[in-house]
Formats: sequence, structure tokens, C-alpha cells
Amino acid sequence: MKIPVLSLFFLVAVTTSGDAQITAEEYAQRRTTLASQVPDGVFIVRGAESPVQDYLSFYQNNGMLYLSGYREPDAALVLNKRGSEQAWTLFVQTKIPAQEVWSGRRYGPDSAAKATGLATRAIADFQPVVDSLLKATPRLSFHADLAEGGDTLNRDDRFIDELRKKHSGLQVTNANSIVNTMRSKKSAAEMDLIQRASAISMEAHAEAARALEPGMNEFEIQALLEYTFRRYGADRPAYASIVGSGPNSTVLHYNRDDRYMKAGDLLLIDAAASFGGYAADITRTFPVSGRFTPEQRQVYQVVRDAQAAAERAAKPGVRWTEVSRAASAVISEGLAKLGLIDSATATYACESRSGRCSQAGLYYMHGLGHGIGLAVHDPDQKDGDGIAVGSAYSIEPGIYVRQELLDIIPKAGNEAFIARIAPAVRKFANTGVRIEDNYIVTEGGIKWVSCVAREADEVEALMREPVKGPAGRDAERVSWYGAAVVDPKVAKPNAAAAPKTCNPKM
Repeated sequence: MKIPVLSLFFLVAVTTSGDAQITAEEYAQRRTTLASQVPDGVFIVRGAESPVQDYLSFYQNNGMLYLSGYREPDAALVLNKRGSEQAWTLFVQTKIPAQEVWSGRRYGPDSAAKATGLATRAIADFQPVVDSLLKATPRLSFHADLAEGGDTLNRDDRFIDELRKKHSGLQVTNANSIVNTMRSKKSAAEMDLIQRASAISMEAHAEAARALEPGMNEFEIQALLEYTFRRYGADRPAYASIVGSGPNSTVLHYNRDDRYMKAGDLLLIDAAASFGGYAADITRTFPVSGRFTPEQRQVYQVVRDAQAAAERAAKPGVRWTEVSRAASAVISEGLAKLGLIDSATATYACESRSGRCSQAGLYYMHGLGHGIGLAVHDPDQKDGDGIAVGSAYSIEPGIYVRQELLDIIPKAGNEAFIARIAPAVRKFANTGVRIEDNYIVTEGGIKWVSCVAREADEVEALMREPVKGPAGRDAERVSWYGAAVVDPKVAKPNAAAAPKTCNPKM
């Protein structure tokens, strides 16, 4: 369908109260649910540490944020469970005015108790209390907030090692899978925050599209994107902004963002905001000159068709493998038509266990999408029993024709294959296209919440819109976004300033 390009302030099913809050009651229910699933003994989740260099901005880790909403550093949350007796305690920094003049005011235990509804103590008491509890019952459940890929030498591992040395026979259970399962189903408040993050991200992509022209550097577009995120109240970029032009558009996680763009290049932007702790994840691909070349449009259309096929396949109860299969089939068939592979099912000689690899995998080598939430790659129900109410996820097919591809393919056993595809590879070289959108699943069905222009004609139309630098301040819209997390006690913003409802057919 055609998307209006005159105004990009869209948001699906947004409430008109401006109070996108995760309440103390919701946090308490999360803790109750967790307590019912961990064994008797002690459960611990530790918050992020204070930044140690140059007063960098502090961001709470996901485990502490999910279970308490507490956003100050050096905190810890402890559950002491004995059958039906369950006692939660939040350990926090004490108030020290001499330090607060440097790094800002702290809650302190008393104010933290009022803010969270939890019993609180000074963080200095944390270790003695934990040692006392484990001496009585040497059973520990622990939530370690690991980075993607894990880290076997992080501070949580060291902490547990020290506890093992102190408490012989200590039984340790990793509670990450329990918390991740809980996080996989988003509440209405969480989905509202994801929608707001998406809406702000859409604003940024539209600003970038209007501003883009040959001769600009990638970092200029990156700066405009991230300026727009903060201008509308986002916490920060949800991840390192990918602004890759020309050959950089074919590098999946490129983030140097420092190349001067040329006429005829494509610019792939994978960038989104985190709002109220919740991430969006949006990718658009723009022609730097304002119009796709015929070759770029051909590749772009295959990717868009693949995304549309995935959207049609994505239904409540459907497993993600089926959705991915639908997109992959379109991409494989499209690559074959472009002459980049022999056929949709063709293989080539490679160093895999079977000795054969998919030809299509030379151009589309990543997954179709992932959950979104507190983390940009968040747990989601679609990875288990299938898409369900409370799911929030992205769909992001792509095709990447690297200029060095012919040199990457092993020569042995592939000489004829390389010769057949060489003309097409040279024709489409340095063409990287990815289109990524965000979706939430409510009782009313699946909703697309990142509806910035994505059809090729719409992209070109958006880029023709005039730009005069960053948009002037719109106080009411800033208030609308900001009221969600800044101060729920302030007067509600004018409902007329709310983002327009976006509920298009996919």
C-alpha cells in the first residue's frame, strides 16, 4: 500500500494519555512470577556498575531493569525464599552529598523504597547479608546479565566464584532462562514503549532521507539520526548506528560511518532509538542520488517482496522457521532471476561438513529477524511455540553483493560456477539492501509499527521532500513523547499532538 509521506508521526494504537509507564504493580507481579519458579534459597540479580571513565552515561542492565525498574548504579536485588515465605530486598547506594555534587543526587534507601515499593538497605550490607543467607541455606539462583555471545570472565562469574570459595557445597542455578521466558511476552505498557521507540526512529529515518545527497559523509547522516533520537526524548541509540554506503552497504555490522558518499551509491541505514529502556530496530536503504538505478531497484524489489512474503506468513501460532522459509524462497528465486545464482536450490563446493553450501547464502547470510524489547535482540515467544499475543519482533531480509565475492568463493570445484555468475556479480557489485521493520502482536492481531516509506517509489518520493536542516522544535510533540517516562505527574500533553495512528495493511 502507499504510505503518506507528508507526516511521519505514526504510532499504532497509542493511548492518548501519554502515560506509557510500567507500574510498580507490574514490576511486583514479575517478581512474584519469578519467585514461584526458582527453588528455595537465595536469588540475586546485580545492577550495572557506575561508569569508571570520563563520567560516561549510565544505563541499567536489563535484568535489574526488568525486575525492579531501578535505574541507579551499583544496586542489587535479593530474594530470600523459604517455601511460601518470600522476602525481596533492594540494596542501593547511600546518600553521600560530597559524592553527589560530582555525579548527581542519589535516591538512598529511603527514597528508593518509596519509588519501588521494595524493602531497601545500603549496598554496603549486600555482601554480609548474602553470606548470612547462604550460610543458612547454600542454594543460589542467579541472573547474569550477559552480553550477546556470553562472557565467561565477567563480574558476575567472578562474584559467583568468590561465593563458591566461601560456601562449600554451594548449589548454583542459572535463572536466565526463567527470566528470558518471562521477557518473551510483552505487556501492553512494554509494547507502548516499543511503539514510541519505533515512532521516534521513523522520524530519524525520514529526516535522513530528506537530507541525503552526494558528497555527504556517512557521519553527517549518523549525527542527524542520533540528534533526532534525543530531540524527541529517546534515551540513546538502541545499538551502534549502521550508516553504510557503497561497498559499506554490504557489511552487515559496519559502524565506522566515515565514508564520503558518491552519486550512484546506495546507503543502508540500520539505526533506531531506545525509549524508556525499550529498543526499536529499523533498517532502510536509500539511493544517494535520490533515485534507484535499474539494477539497484531490481535487487531492492526482491528484498521488499521477501519481506512482504514473511509478513503474510507471520500469523499467531506460526513458528518462525515457516516465516523465514517464506522469505528465503523469494530471495533465492530472485537471485536466480538476476543471474547471481544458478537456481533457487543450487549449491557450490565449500568447506562445510557436507562439502556443499547454498549459493543463495553467498548473498543472504543472516536470520530473518529477532525479538525486540529491553534488548535490541530480546527473547520472544516466536522462538518457541510460535508467534503469540505479546510478541514483539523484527523482519529484516537482505541481499548483499560484495565486490570481492568472486575472490571469496573457493576456486576448487567452483570454476564453472564462478564463470557463470561473474557478469552478474560485476553488474550488481557494491549493492547492499536490507529492509527491517518492527511488529507487535496484540489481541487485535499483528501490527506493523515502523511505517516509514519502504516501497521503492515511496522512498524516492520521501527523498524529494525539501529539507532545510533539522526540523524546528515542536514543543507539544516533545512533550508527548517525553511524558511517557520523564514525569508521569505532569499535566498530560495535548492529545492533538499525538503521533497519528498507523495501522496499514501489510
